[in-house]
Amino acid sequence: MKLSEFKYDLPSDLIAMYPAENRDESRLLVIHKKTGTIEHKSFKDIIDYFDDGDVLVGNNTKVFPARLYGHKEKTGAKIEVFLLRELNKSMFLWDVLVDPARKIRVGNKLYFGDGSLVAEVIDNTTSRGRTIRFLYDGEPEDFYKTIDGLGETPLPKYISRPTEESDRDRFQTIFAKHKGAVAAPTAGLHFTPQLLKRFEIKNIEMEFITLHIGLGTFRPVDVEDLTKHKMDSEPFNVEEEVVASVNEALDNKRKVCAIGTTSMRTLESAVSASGRLKPKEGWTDKFIFPPYEFKICNAMVTNFHLPQSTLLMMACAFGGYDLVMKAYEEAKKEKYRFLTYGDAMLIID
Repeated sequence: MKLSEFKYDLPSDLIAMYPAENRDESRLLVIHKKTGTIEHKSFKDIIDYFDDGDVLVGNNTKVFPARLYGHKEKTGAKIEVFLLRELNKSMFLWDVLVDPARKIRVGNKLYFGDGSLVAEVIDNTTSRGRTIRFLYDGEPEDFYKTIDGLGETPLPKYISRPTEESDRDRFQTIFAKHKGAVAAPTAGLHFTPQLLKRFEIKNIEMEFITLHIGLGTFRPVDVEDLTKHKMDSEPFNVEEEVVASVNEALDNKRKVCAIGTTSMRTLESAVSASGRLKPKEGWTDKFIFPPYEFKICNAMVTNFHLPQSTLLMMACAFGGYDLVMKAYEEAKKEKYRFLTYGDAMLIID
């Protein structure tokens, strides 16, 4: 398929600037793949679509405050540095995006806060990408505390308002555990402790993989021929406990539901030769777009994504291009809220 086939008009007033007051009271659009039926529900109704022995798999990555504001030495020009990926923990070496890129060159020193944190630009990676080394004397744990204090919650730029204190909590899932993501696994933002308890009472299992979301998840596609798009690699981990639960559900012909595109990509990156899940830790640059044969999941929860994004392409690969694009048009007509803080979609057989 071509990039242009994933274009649709997204009115700016449908982009959610804030999350729903209560996480599980977002709206839920349900797509039934076999019948083509579309239903309109509240997210808390999701439990009605699962039964004893079904397994839902979420991403327990934890977002860190990856956006830093500072200034250049000598000129004092204001700069923004977006931390993407830690390259070397002991050397405090990071891949970052910088803005304005034209002003930030190799050899420049960058100052953050009151100058308590200093970094040096040591390489160019892409037009906006740089490798920087923080000139830091302390232990890595203390460095992360410094970043926590100076950094800002990395809301996407399309949320066109200043970051607020409440975003530190709401841009994080309730099951966030392993720090390393620069964006939230948004489908997981709708879950509450009460909803998880209801799953437990109904004997529906919740399991968790880890994929640290970086540039791979949100880098724009800039080639018309999708086979030529290269995803950036992101680190992931699938543990033995998850594997046992998922494979048991598959063997018993139960539902296995990926909570979000990052969970789906991780599961599809850890498939054995026999078509079952296997324990795996590593990096994935898997790019899923139509047509694609999914090996593990028969259900998926996802938010409403940007036009021409890899996330929309995966949703279309799973739910069927025509049906998902029809559902998007219906969601627009029904005034669903789109993107990170918006409503959700359940795609199910």
